[in-house]
Amino acid sequence: MTSVKVGLTLPSFVDDAEVPIAVARAAERAGLDGVFVFDHLFRRSADGTQRPALEGLSLLGAVAAETQRIAVGTLVARASLRPAATLAVGLETARRVSGGRLIAAIGAGDEESRAENESFGLEFGSFEDRLAQLGAAVTSARDRGFPVWVGGTAPAVRELAATHADGWNRWGGDAARFATQAAAVTARAVRRPFTVSWGGLVIVGGGEEEVAAKAAHWRPGPHVLVGTPEGLADALRAYVEAGAAWVILGPVDSTDTGNAELVARVRSLL
Repeated sequence: MTSVKVGLTLPSFVDDAEVPIAVARAAERAGLDGVFVFDHLFRRSADGTQRPALEGLSLLGAVAAETQRIAVGTLVARASLRPAATLAVGLETARRVSGGRLIAAIGAGDEESRAENESFGLEFGSFEDRLAQLGAAVTSARDRGFPVWVGGTAPAVRELAATHADGWNRWGGDAARFATQAAAVTARAVRRPFTVSWGGLVIVGGGEEEVAAKAAHWRPGPHVLVGTPEGLADALRAYVEAGAAWVILGPVDSTDTGNAELVARVRSLL
């Protein structure tokens, strides 16, 4: 068994805030290491319909108040949605509410986020604009009593993580690419300790029949890890061996509190 920590993403695209809070409580009962909130204004489904979203910092604070032990974090807070100082104070407030359990991952956002920004009158800007916003957000948030990670895969984002942050997160991608990028970021990291983490979508079931039924219902894309806890542990071991100190799993059926126990089984096998 390794010392890797295992986290779970919470369902943000729901009307009722009790849904993600229930998942967070289940994750804590199951012995997981952390729960993480997304940061979106809404999300469009494949058919074009708009799904509601719970505001990221508000949900983060609620989850911090409703749990006692488990780490609470963002994956990732978007630097373009709030002024850097506002984001930093919001994160610091969550640290206080949680009693010091916060992990703040911040990102620049990608093209999929453009519609969200523009719908609310926020400039989306060029990549260079968003990179500058990310740098300002990281500088404002760090050294406030919680680790600050940078999420993203662009070379300039990874460089910013190495030179200004306490960690780096990659969402998705295969283990070989993660290994190459993780090694490069870690080698250039200025701040110590420096944490490398990986997150991605999963479908997990207690047995092969349950896995098959979930896969038939959700029809996962090629980048979704699918399997029993044993199968997922086998797949995730490559990321751990590549340097991931955290693996953060996002079940596609994210509102199902039963996933917490299954992911805890994954954790026990790593």
